[in-house]
Amino acid sequence: MTLVETITVGSGGAASIEFTGIDGTGKDLMLLLSLRNSVDSPSATLSFNTGGSYTRKRLLGNGSTASSDSASVDLQSNTSVSTASTFSSSSVYVSNYASAVAKFYSVDSVNENNATLANQAIIAGSWTGTAAITSVELTPTSGNFVEHSTASLYSIS
Repeated sequence: MTLVETITVGSGGAASIEFTGIDGTGKDLMLLLSLRNSVDSPSATLSFNTGGSYTRKRLLGNGSTASSDSASVDLQSNTSVSTASTFSSSSVYVSNYASAVAKFYSVDSVNENNATLANQAIIAGSWTGTAAITSVELTPTSGNFVEHSTASLYSIS
């Protein structure tokens, strides 16, 4: 595993976190994320390059119930009402990111909270794009990522 880049959100927050110029020399990609949102919206989306469509299946638990669905989001994010100074923890694994076929990815994501409600999600997804992945963008469903939110991208040979 080789660290490609780490992005840490500065003061004032950020509307998104984006990795660009990803070369095609590795086999797989891994993202390790620590996120917190400025509003009470506990999710974020992941997008590759531009274009293509996504299919996701999610298993979600929240401390009292479990459910499954075809999610429109990929990541859990701590929110403005989560325990102070805590951040979510997520890992994203993308297989064969430089290949000329659809890309498959898996997500393990949890928000940290000293309360009854704390979401954990496991997601299996696919992206129909057939170009090599050269950029990855993380975007909260609303609000901004707050200062100290961190994303690290790794290439796996």
